[in-house]
Amino acid sequence: MKINQTPGVNGINPYQKQLKKADAAQAASPANGDKLEISSAAKEMQDSSRILAERREKIALLKEQITDGTYKTDANATAKAMLDFYGKQ
Repeated sequence: MKINQTPGVNGINPYQKQLKKADAAQAASPANGDKLEISSAAKEMQDSSRILAERREKIALLKEQITDGTYKTDANATAKAMLDFYGKQ
């Protein structure tokens, strides 16, 4: 007995259809480029590094004034700041 044709199988690879669909979908969609978004938390961290640098400069200046003996405190301003800070809590 000789079988010339088998129904449904005409030499088509089922994976070939899937590849053609994937290629068509990729060609139809616009090319997606790389995209970078910086979160608000990261932006705050960038600002905080600037603030830290300013704080270090201020601390260095205060240390220098203390060692030179030129640093003078205002007791009233210190007391007011402490009362304002602890009064809010």
